[in-house]
Amino acid sequence: MEEQRLQKIIADRGFCSRRKAEEYISDGRVNVNGKTVDQLGMKFPIDVKITIDGKEVSKKQDTYTYIVLNKPTGVITTAADDRGRKTVLDLMPPKYGRLFPVGRLDINTHGAILLTNDGEFANLVMHPSSSLDKTYRAKIEGRLTEAQKKMLEQGVELEDGLTAPAKIKEVMVFDDDTSIVELIIHEGKKREVRRMLQYVGHPVIDLERKLVGHIGIEGMRRGEYREIPLSEITKIKNQCLKNKVNNKHTVTKK
Repeated sequence: MEEQRLQKIIADRGFCSRRKAEEYISDGRVNVNGKTVDQLGMKFPIDVKITIDGKEVSKKQDTYTYIVLNKPTGVITTAADDRGRKTVLDLMPPKYGRLFPVGRLDINTHGAILLTNDGEFANLVMHPSSSLDKTYRAKIEGRLTEAQKKMLEQGVELEDGLTAPAKIKEVMVFDDDTSIVELIIHEGKKREVRRMLQYVGHPVIDLERKLVGHIGIEGMRRGEYREIPLSEITKIKNQCLKNKVNNKHTVTKK
């Protein structure tokens, strides 16, 4: 019988993303046939019995669900919270069964977050080599100078490394010495947009993610969600795969 890496089996069954499955394994929370597995890379038959925190990881999904949610502020992007805070899954009706968020959006940021039970899709979208664009709109203190825009477009040095170049444009300027800017980035560092703008001297007052790839929340109120058609999912998959190929060629040329 075919064998696969444990984290891939878990993701294929729609329990969580492959990256999250790796965390569960490393933390010693995964049992296979009643025995704890805490080492990454181990392979098992695809129909093996798996539990995580005592919950059975059921067999592979026959159908997948894809949702985009306009996440409100104050809601956390996780499947569960031990502090009792509201999560993105609390906003989903029971009919969708088990879903998990694709990536993250910090508690004080509102906007587009994808939810699914398709672990391979989540892994593709979140993988750094996919370089999937995320579009943000930020209200900031003050107004960016041309020099500051250029810094952001070239990348700035944060405590966890140099950011990838951002695309940025000014959208609106207000009389109270605030402005709105739009940024497009493809990385997923923690609170990256806020830290980038803070670095150039313009703290964020409000932050919204408008788009993940081409999938957005136009016309949706905060807390609303919609199912994503398969045509849109295919488009985002193709974009990720195209970016992977382009990134591979870029590395090869270097």
